[in-house]
Amino acid sequence: MDFTMTLYLRHYWKDERLAFPSATNKSMTFDGRLVKKIWVPDVFFVHSKRSFIHDTTTDNIMLRVYPDGHVLYSLRVTVTAACNMDFSRFPLDSQTCTLELESYAYTDEDLMLYWKSGDESLSTDERISLSQFLIQKFHTTSRLAFYSSTGWYNRLYINFTLRRHIFFFLLQTYFPATLMVMLSWVSFWIDRRAVPARVSLGITTVLTMSTIITGVNASMPRVSYIKAVDIYLWVSFVFVFLSVLEYAAVNYLTTVRDSRDRKLREKARDQTIPCTCGMPHTRTMRLDGAYSEADANSLAGYTIASMAAGNSLEKQERMVVHLSLDNKPTGVKKKGLRRFRIIHNTHAIDTYSRMIFPGAYILFNLIYWCVYC
Repeated sequence: MDFTMTLYLRHYWKDERLAFPSATNKSMTFDGRLVKKIWVPDVFFVHSKRSFIHDTTTDNIMLRVYPDGHVLYSLRVTVTAACNMDFSRFPLDSQTCTLELESYAYTDEDLMLYWKSGDESLSTDERISLSQFLIQKFHTTSRLAFYSSTGWYNRLYINFTLRRHIFFFLLQTYFPATLMVMLSWVSFWIDRRAVPARVSLGITTVLTMSTIITGVNASMPRVSYIKAVDIYLWVSFVFVFLSVLEYAAVNYLTTVRDSRDRKLREKARDQTIPCTCGMPHTRTMRLDGAYSEADANSLAGYTIASMAAGNSLEKQERMVVHLSLDNKPTGVKKKGLRRFRIIHNTHAIDTYSRMIFPGAYILFNLIYWCVYC
């Protein structure tokens, strides 16, 4: 949470002791050696972390004195100052930073600091550009600062607003996260019996999302609030994680259904009542609630006489009729199956997930970008 600025700091004041007669009314220019022999303002940067005057090849200090005693004192300085930044909207944020100048020893009764031409006192090179920020505006202010032990001091402020470029983060963060979420939806179109394919796809997307989140947070300050990028990445992570849980539910319900069907088949086989009657040819039929009345009445062509005549033949072919007994009415059974059709039909879960997951994620993106843009 700091910024570094290189600037030309120019001071203007009048010291009549330095006035000199001049026929041409031209100024005299000196280097930094004379600065130590005259009075100069003791301006320093408030909240500065590091600062230095450039000294290549010599000290970058210039002193210009005019015949009437006006003085121009210029030096080239690089300063790194603190900036209290708010990352709650990162990376869709704008930051306002301030560089503060103040006299260290002289109070407002001894020294009055002010901007020479207001906002016109600040001028920047139009070719200056930053990799992550767009410099929107500069403006100047001034006010008094009070210290309980020393008194009131004049303080000058350079305020500038920076707006972060979003394109870099779209390519490095948002776009990969969106692709990972879309990749997790591929498992909805893979057969539920392909366990290795769907599990490996889900685990890969989860680990990739974890890597993206870790990489973003590694370059950010350890702030104690949630950033905008955190909301997007963690919601994307939840979507990926839910796709893994969706297959876990599908696989579990498939296992439960297969186990239930197997038990029903075994129970039906144990409760069958074989009835062998002599028939001209061999046929096998199972009568339960799933057969229609027409199928059951198809036995009407076999009369008792034909059955009795068939009993006299020892090697005649027989028809075996299996009667399946069920203690629940057919209508109740079908109604219950219809009620839990979505739960028992694991294909339906994948079908609905193909629509619900993309729809919910698109809705989230619309809300997210409307709020933060």
